[in-house]
Amino acid sequence: MHLRTCRTCNKKRYTVSHIRGINTSKYKMLSASPISTTFARSRRPSSVVSRVIEGTNTSTMQVSRLLAALSCICTAQAFLPRSLSAFPRTRMLSMMSAPPTSYSMADQPARFAKAKAEGNKRMLDTGSFYDPSYVKGKTVVITGGNRGLGLAITNELVKQGAKVIVTSRSPATIPGVERVISGIEVTDNACGTKLADALKGTKVDCLINNAGYFYEPVEKIDSLNFEEQMKMIDICAVGPLRVSAGLVNAGLLAPGARVIMITSQGGSISWRTTQNPTGHDYGHHMSKAAANMMGALLAQELKAKGISVVNLHPGFNKTDMTKKYAHIWEVEGAVDPEIGAQRVIHEIGLADMSRTGTFINCEDGLLIPW
Repeated sequence: MHLRTCRTCNKKRYTVSHIRGINTSKYKMLSASPISTTFARSRRPSSVVSRVIEGTNTSTMQVSRLLAALSCICTAQAFLPRSLSAFPRTRMLSMMSAPPTSYSMADQPARFAKAKAEGNKRMLDTGSFYDPSYVKGKTVVITGGNRGLGLAITNELVKQGAKVIVTSRSPATIPGVERVISGIEVTDNACGTKLADALKGTKVDCLINNAGYFYEPVEKIDSLNFEEQMKMIDICAVGPLRVSAGLVNAGLLAPGARVIMITSQGGSISWRTTQNPTGHDYGHHMSKAAANMMGALLAQELKAKGISVVNLHPGFNKTDMTKKYAHIWEVEGAVDPEIGAQRVIHEIGLADMSRTGTFINCEDGLLIPW
């Protein structure tokens, strides 16, 4: 973004120069009037743009592209319905970012090698795109935010000014958080209600379903552990549903709230032939596929409430949970959890109704097939 004088308000404003492959400099403003504005490239009058923004004349993708074409964010706000015109700049930028249409690569080593060969900053340089300013002052609930990647996400959110509420099974002390609600066991059918009661009416802007479980021994057909399989499915798939239902049914998710599912590329059925050519690890992959299904169905049900639900693969992170893969960390591009947390928070910032129900790879921001 660049700071320039806006032709609409005559004030210094941030302008957008490049969003999702759109060079907005091609859309030069010919008039500052919201009623008569036209664009040099499209020559479409703003009355058409207004109808488009209202959602009566085009697709969500086209809406995002038209918003991106506007040279100033406050000008974009002039075209929005009155109920949306007071959006902050960061939220407007989120609306301007069109959902991805390309798919990530299944082959993790090849994906990382390609990124290095191409100098892909989206994968290799988090600082080149990371803008967490949208979380300042927002209330975020994160399950399992007291260890591993969850703790890294918690610490980064606190650093950026979010009001963070962490749930955990046992008491924990985490500097900077609003509070830790202990005794929340996601396998307990009453955990959602228990969490809602503990929040005491606090409205939640973002729920991050992060709590998970990974059985470390390799499961093959002759070494199956059915009890562990059911435990993984219960924690990773049913657990987030219990928590989400508790907050939704209690009316604690604020208007425009986000529900984030921290799942895994391991839940992609399409990618099993590449990533698991000889099979194995049944429980882990079944639990993540079930979690993705849960997120997809929840997204459909919460559309009417204007609550977005996005499944995120957090990327390959160097945590205790992935220590058994330490020998391939450097080959497959594993990152420190602090970087992984920034990737996740970046994608959470892009989550809106245009992306609800999608499955995103936080490493490159692209789609993962089901």
